[in-house]
This record gives sequence, C-alpha cells and structure tokens, in this order.
Amino acid sequence: MAPRSSCRALLAVSLLVLALLAGLFAAHSAVRWPAVSLAIAVALLPLWGRSLRRRDEGTSRRVCVLVLGDIGRSPRMQYHALSLSKHGYHVTFVGFSETKPHGDVLSEEKITIVPIAEVKGVRVGPKVVTYVTKVMVQSLQLLRVLLTMELQEHVLMQNPPGLPSIAVTWFVCLLRGSRFIIDWHNYGYTIMALSHGPAHPVVRLAKWYEHFFGPLASHNLCVTNAMKDDLQKNWSIKATTLYDRPASVFRETPLRLQHELFVRLAAVYPQFRHMGSEEAERTIFSVRDLADSTVTLRAERPALLLSSTSWTEDEDFSILLTALEEYEGFIKGGASLPPLLCVITGKGPQKEHYMKLIDSLHLEHVKICTPWLEAEDYPLLLGSADLGVCLHKSSSGLDLPMKVVDMFGCCLPVCAIHFNCLDELVKHEENGLIFKDSAELAEQLKALLSDFPSSDGKLGTFRRNLRASRGQRWDDNWDQNVLPLITAPR
Repeated sequence: MAPRSSCRALLAVSLLVLALLAGLFAAHSAVRWPAVSLAIAVALLPLWGRSLRRRDEGTSRRVCVLVLGDIGRSPRMQYHALSLSKHGYHVTFVGFSETKPHGDVLSEEKITIVPIAEVKGVRVGPKVVTYVTKVMVQSLQLLRVLLTMELQEHVLMQNPPGLPSIAVTWFVCLLRGSRFIIDWHNYGYTIMALSHGPAHPVVRLAKWYEHFFGPLASHNLCVTNAMKDDLQKNWSIKATTLYDRPASVFRETPLRLQHELFVRLAAVYPQFRHMGSEEAERTIFSVRDLADSTVTLRAERPALLLSSTSWTEDEDFSILLTALEEYEGFIKGGASLPPLLCVITGKGPQKEHYMKLIDSLHLEHVKICTPWLEAEDYPLLLGSADLGVCLHKSSSGLDLPMKVVDMFGCCLPVCAIHFNCLDELVKHEENGLIFKDSAELAEQLKALLSDFPSSDGKLGTFRRNLRASRGQRWDDNWDQNVLPLITAPR
C-alpha cells in the first residue's frame, strides 16, 4: 500500500502545481489567471483530500512516532515505539539517524525507521536567514515524508524541538484525518532563551508559535505534574502526565558483566586499564581469575562517578570540574578518600569547549573519561557505577532529567543540581542529595565517599532505599496512561 499512497499524494501535489501553471498561462488571456488557478485548485482539493484519507484494514493499527532530532538520543520516543509494537501496532519511526538506536528498536519487525536528514539552513548572511531557510526546508521535508507514508491512525510527536514540526504535523493530520499527539518534554522557546535571551525576537516568535499551535493537538502528554498544571493554566491544554520510568534494561549490573564491560572500555580508554598478569585479567576496577573465571572487585579500586549529558546550555559542567578540583584538594590535604574515575558520556555542541577545560586540569587523584557508549552498554555502565551526578537545570523549571530516572532504575544514588520541581524525582537525603554550587557538590562527594568501598555509609543507605522503593517501570506506566488514549474510539 505504501507505493500506491505515495503515488496518489505525489499525483495530487502535481495536479495542484499544474493548476497554478494553468493560471500562469491564462495570464495573457482575457480571463484573470488568479481566478482560474484558484478555481482549479479548489476543484482538485476534495480529490486530494479523499486520496490522503483513504483507509484500509491496517490503518487503525499504524502509528507514526516523530522526533525532529536524533532517534538514537531520544530514549523516551524509542520507549514509545517499543510499547506500541508490543501492543501490535506497526510503528513508522521518523527522525535523524546520527547514532544507533537501541537494539530492541532495530530488531523489532513492527518498527520501521524512516531517517530524515538534519537541515542546517543557509550559512551566509544574518542568523535570521539561517533560521528561516532551515524552517522552510524542514517543513517541505516533513510534508513529503508525512504525506507519502501510509495513512497513520495517530502521529505521536516529541516537543521540543517543535519548530516547524508542530505546525506541519497538525496540518498533515488535519488533511489525513489522523489523531495528533504531542509529548511535551519541555518548552522549546525556553531552551532558545538560554542562548538568545527571553526578549530576542526569535524567542518571542517561538513562544507565540508554541502557544498557538500546541493547543491544536488531539491529545497531550507531559513529563511532570508541574508541567501539566502550567499547560492547563497558561496554555489551556489538558495533558496527561507520563513520568519517565526506567526501561527494564536499567538495573544493577552483575559482577561478571561489569568486568566484561570494563575490559571492553579498557581496550579503548586508558583510564580503565590496569597492569595485568598471566594469572588474571585486570581492569582498574575488577579482576578475573583465569583459572576458575571468578570475578572480584579490587579492594583498592577508585570510585566510579558517572554523569551523562547532551553538552547543551542547560548543563554547566564547570560546576562538576570545579568540584573535582576541590575533591583533589581534599585528598592532597590528607583526607581519607578514594581516587575517582569520573566518566561523562554523551555528545553535543559544547563538548569541545569542555574538553579544553578538562585538558587544562592537572589532577593526580581524579581521572576524567568522556566516552560515547553504545545503547546496550550505557545501562551496564550505570549499573556498575558508585555515584551519579546530574547537572541538568531545566530551562522551564518544569521538566525532569531522564538520566536520573535511568540511574534510579539501576539503584544508583545521585547528586543533582537544584531547580524547581526536582523534588518530584530526587528526595534529598533519601535517594540522593541536591546541591546548588560546586562547593556544595564537592562537600557532598567528600561525605558520600568517605567510607568507600564500604556499604555502611550514607551512599549505601541511599542505594538500599532505592532498592526498597523501586516503583513502576515504563511498560506498566505507559499501559496505564497512554494506551487508553491510543485505543479510545473516535
């Protein structure tokens, strides 16, 4: 059916173009060409609309999941796609293909990935020209993809980024009779304001755009109750809160798998290496006896500190780097603390800037590694770490960091920087600690790691609390909050 639908849509577009051309040719006749063009276009629109809305026996079981970003770095949308496929829906997953998605997404027969190219816009002239050309090209790109795919019962779209995808998706859903669902992760204009300022004309336009087109969706999801209340109060949008929940792959990593992961990482990153021997296979954290294959953690191992980031403006990693310098000072001053290996995973626009800062540090007891991990290795590393750090500072004050959700799924305690509504996730002195600056973070690292590697201290208490309070996983949460929207009768 896909080729036939594509042909119909392209044929309809071609006929409309011909209508306009006919009007141009009529410009030299006695008949006014705009009237001719408009008349032909209006006559053809019902034909085009019927073609785009033509349903078949499989339409009700098809859903398009759309993200105007990298699919591999959009875990929540990957989870949506997997949940839909588990309930028998055929998913068309549209987005950028910069990094490899999770293996479960790639191996699921009911999920078809439709990659689209990231548009850069014109790189000459004022920035506004870049923005305008980028939006125009992306709009045409999305129109082509959404109009030529098989008719979908629903289109589930992530926001942000929502410019131009909210308007284009709403327009296509209107033409084709699909239901439009927005999953609000944040507000796009607040992210733009981080780099341009809230008074910038582009930011003000983006805010108007989201406020105008956002309420046009059939259904809305959001990530916190604070955002749900804000959408209702200030946007007149009724949304369903779908808290991020860890997928089943996020759990404490067995010792054998920890060692295998450390060995793989040691082959690429020297920070994980340790001098071995003929009798054992060693990493800086673990040892495998070659005689009986038993794996143990080294008593003198460093603590493994983990953070993940997209290297964007809403995360100030200079706070962590300064805290690590202070931690180094504690050790040099005689404090009984373990050495640290700080692993910061992820890709993003500001990584090069922070890499220069990292290279300028001269730390003896703290090592920093910035790997990019395969989707399957990331949860293994989370489940192997001793402490997590989150520097996500919500641009709107209404969204929560998914990285912390994943860390808690692995029973990994977290130190997180304060912002409004963080207490919906991080409970201070229960499953982690909340800090406001680098000095406070440094003191928290000192306090939490003072008993390392013993599990008798506060760090061990937090981990035990996380084990005892394991809540709902993603699948149950999705079935409870999203499935009723998908299956509701028209």
